[in-house]
Amino acid sequence: MPFSVVRFNLVDPRATPESLSERYRAALAMAAYADEHGVDTVQTEEHHGVENNWLPSPFAFAGAVFGATRRIAVTVSAIIGPLHDPLRLAEDIAVLDLLSGGRLVTVAGIGYRPEEYEERGVDWGRRGRLQDELLETLLAAWTGEPFTYRGRTVRVTPRPFTQPHPMLLVGGSSRAAARRAARLGLPFFPSAHLPELDAYYRERCAEYGTEGWTMMPAEETPLLHLSRDPDRTWAEYGEHFLHEARTYASWQSKDITSAVRSSATTVAELRAEGVYRVVTPEECLALGLESVVLHPLCGGMPLEEGWRSLRLFCDDVVPGLGA
Repeated sequence: MPFSVVRFNLVDPRATPESLSERYRAALAMAAYADEHGVDTVQTEEHHGVENNWLPSPFAFAGAVFGATRRIAVTVSAIIGPLHDPLRLAEDIAVLDLLSGGRLVTVAGIGYRPEEYEERGVDWGRRGRLQDELLETLLAAWTGEPFTYRGRTVRVTPRPFTQPHPMLLVGGSSRAAARRAARLGLPFFPSAHLPELDAYYRERCAEYGTEGWTMMPAEETPLLHLSRDPDRTWAEYGEHFLHEARTYASWQSKDITSAVRSSATTVAELRAEGVYRVVTPEECLALGLESVVLHPLCGGMPLEEGWRSLRLFCDDVVPGLGA
């Protein structure tokens, strides 16, 4: 059965504090609507110091979503692991796991923007070692038992709801990320459809004597917007999709592999490319996707248009995904 996702990064390049507050509150109402209509997960993410107001605090947002919903999961995909204090992160995730009854999924990556490391005073060259320390600390902390951290004995309480620990995946598109996941016995979340990296991960699991699994994006995982008139939507709102596509493109070097990668410079090119798609409910169901990812507020999309897209998705698409 296809997996349904509603994604929020709360981008708005023209925001004022007042309009951004309205956008955040609308996203919570949308999450509640998605929860009521059977959507599987809300997906959010982390970036810092971005001019267009990209969400920097995904766990605060996740906590608000959990307070507004009853059953839907929140997938944080992904945090920039080395920018977090390991002990504080262990506490925050444990509290959210308890608050939600186990509905939090965290993907830990290392990021790909050196400027975010520079802004936080974190050495870009140490990101691999810091990620190792973070993941090892989380797993030790969530046992609730004392352990050694940076030469001293510490203990993190409370223990989380989910046992043996909250859902934690290692994200990335490198062999180093796959090795890290295999060594720790954690699931692996490649940033794109990379079967060869999945095979490498499984080989390393066998080598380390660990067990794991891969949550890999399908070969085709477009970001979707629902409309009864896609031509009109592209004409009126295409610049919002292009804004996000160009922002991502400005961050991604040739060494970065991502399921969201666009080379478009115009709305027409973006539409032809297919990374972002505006489809009718019938067209959405006919795509036959493994993961159906709706992005209702993409690039500062007006709230009323985001609501139109979400209602079409929840009312006309989600019920048909299991058919």
